[in-house]
Amino acid sequence: MRSSSSHLKDLDYSVVQQCMHCGLCLPSCPTYVATKVERHSPRGRIALMRAIADERLEVSRTFGEEMYFCLGCLACMTACPAGVNYAELFEHARAEAEASGVLRSPRRNLIRAVAIHWLFSNMNRLQTVGRLLRLYQQLGLQDLVRRSGVLKLLPKRLRELEASTPEIQRYFSSELIPTITAPAGQKRYRVAMLTGCAQDLIFSDVNRDTVEVLARNGCEVVTPAEQLCCGSLHAHNGEWNSAQELARKQIDRFPPEQFDAIITNAGGCGSHLKHYHKLLADDAVYAERAKIWDQKVKDIHEWLDQIGLEPPGKGAPGGVVTYHESCHLAHGQKITAEPRRLLRAIPNLQLVELPESNWCCGSAGIYNLLQPEMANDLLQRKLRHIRSTGATVVATGNPGCLLQLINGAKQEGLPLRIVHPITLLAEAYRRS
Repeated sequence: MRSSSSHLKDLDYSVVQQCMHCGLCLPSCPTYVATKVERHSPRGRIALMRAIADERLEVSRTFGEEMYFCLGCLACMTACPAGVNYAELFEHARAEAEASGVLRSPRRNLIRAVAIHWLFSNMNRLQTVGRLLRLYQQLGLQDLVRRSGVLKLLPKRLRELEASTPEIQRYFSSELIPTITAPAGQKRYRVAMLTGCAQDLIFSDVNRDTVEVLARNGCEVVTPAEQLCCGSLHAHNGEWNSAQELARKQIDRFPPEQFDAIITNAGGCGSHLKHYHKLLADDAVYAERAKIWDQKVKDIHEWLDQIGLEPPGKGAPGGVVTYHESCHLAHGQKITAEPRRLLRAIPNLQLVELPESNWCCGSAGIYNLLQPEMANDLLQRKLRHIRSTGATVVATGNPGCLLQLINGAKQEGLPLRIVHPITLLAEAYRRS
């Protein structure tokens, strides 16, 4: 197992020293573009990481705060000519900050203990909280509280958080999707479907649409009722050991040897899911299975493009759609053309390119909760570009982006439909 004494010092030094400090990443970094402060750039952050690895700098609160000011959007990896693995550095840097304890406070410790260690480590607990929130919404209590004016008594930040509360789906994935879904025609592949954690509560309809589309394209789909978090939330927030444990459980739940592919429809989760071998490289039991796992995990757009998408019939109504690229789908997984080809395959649907389509919308996992000002600036920038397209539909392949754009459109009063590309395809299949 990897030592927890110092993540950056124990990391392969070739990864730490790979940055040439050329600065070509700077124009792609949202935080640097906004502030023009060197330490807010990938180059600046890597310099801090290397100084700690070289024992020229001690881990400090300033270092920890800088690592969490980073969006982790990975746009710098797309821009980098040297192929620096910023994703790996970023995760280990946050793990270093957490292991050192420089950011600890009673309030922060409580939030992390409840959210990361208690809630998102157990789907039964998460679904119980989801059911309570769904009941609160369905009984009209949420509307009553909002109309009562009592929220005005809360601090501004709490009012903003309440306003962005997601709508919990009427049914969770296990209530919508059978354990085994037979292919619509001849069986070509056997695949597993990952329903996610937040995705299961907020966008279970997207999971249902994904399974329907897979079946339509010759896949037998295995969707176990009891699933768990992939661990991306934990890895991106410095909880290395928790992320490793969830990865082991995920491999046991979905033995990769039994499937042609393991399907994810969440860009952020998929980027993490494809790197279990890095996470478990020192695990004698799971390292080899993790290699197979990484090869089998496929984003839904990627998989449909690989096997050959069955085009829907021509009965679908027309419309203008624009596509916002999930950062981890575009920069982390390098999947950019496949979603566009999927959207263009839908009859009568006109795809209009979005300016800065791969620029972060500000969601970035839970970044919009931790850094609301920067997240909102990025959201407003994104909404301006969306308005410029004249599109009435915005497609994006990640639940965090979906929720961020839905809340943004609601706040601005924009008549936009924010939807996963796979839902548009599923609807076209049903109509045809």
